[in-house]
Amino acid sequence: MTTTGYASAPGAGTIINAIATWKGSAFGIDLKTNAKVRLNGDDKIIGTIKEGGDPGLIERCVELVFERFCYQGGAAVTTSSEIPIASGLKSSSAAANAAVLSALDAIGESMKPIDAALIGVQAAKDAGVTITGAFDDAAASMLGGVVVTDNRSSTLILREELDSEVMIYVPRTQAYSSQTDVGRSRLIAPWVDMAYELCIKGEYGKAMTLNGFLYCSALGFDPEPMMMALETGIEGVSLSGTGPAYTALASWEQASELADAWSALDGKVIRTKINNSGAKIQR
Repeated sequence: MTTTGYASAPGAGTIINAIATWKGSAFGIDLKTNAKVRLNGDDKIIGTIKEGGDPGLIERCVELVFERFCYQGGAAVTTSSEIPIASGLKSSSAAANAAVLSALDAIGESMKPIDAALIGVQAAKDAGVTITGAFDDAAASMLGGVVVTDNRSSTLILREELDSEVMIYVPRTQAYSSQTDVGRSRLIAPWVDMAYELCIKGEYGKAMTLNGFLYCSALGFDPEPMMMALETGIEGVSLSGTGPAYTALASWEQASELADAWSALDGKVIRTKINNSGAKIQR
């Protein structure tokens, strides 16, 4: 037992939002959340998010890990993140994964990565921060690369590595997944299924863009940032999750052109890349 555990987990961008059909796809992005779990003699688990916010999710993650391994004791869990919160960039999944792995590290235990991700999914459901359980987001964050999942059965359908620049536009507004209009999202399910079929064929760019236009329409987001990306020749751009951020897969040249275009909008532009390595214990 190390008494203190450390881990990091990346955020993710959306290819297929799973709210409409329970089938989802996402890719890891190279923006990370770091977590530390320090064991103590108390019987409580106390969480702190350095950027502020409700620590219920990360506390529940540590609690579930302790329950799984019958560890009796308390802990302090702390996270810090470079992922914009409430923007559709999977900050909750990254925080959950980092908290789970750091708790495992602290008590000297290990799990298969996908099983560790499922603990975070359960914690997110318990904490009320997700609608679908966000298994696609959790898997992309934990494993890195591109994943395709069935969130209803928590099944990983495929995972592969992909090299690409990632452009992110984050408007100044925020949108919490738990407040999303699920009814309107379910209305577009037949067309989201079309996007999913493209995704299964490996046509991630087309799938992502179709998903983006569908969810912009259903959830009331402006498709103009997507049109600006398409004008640069980018094939894959979408509203990420339930917004308000947009993500695009781009070549180096396209990324530079889109950065100039999006910089005229009100908000923040981030240039990063796909993260293929996933979440890690830091030792």
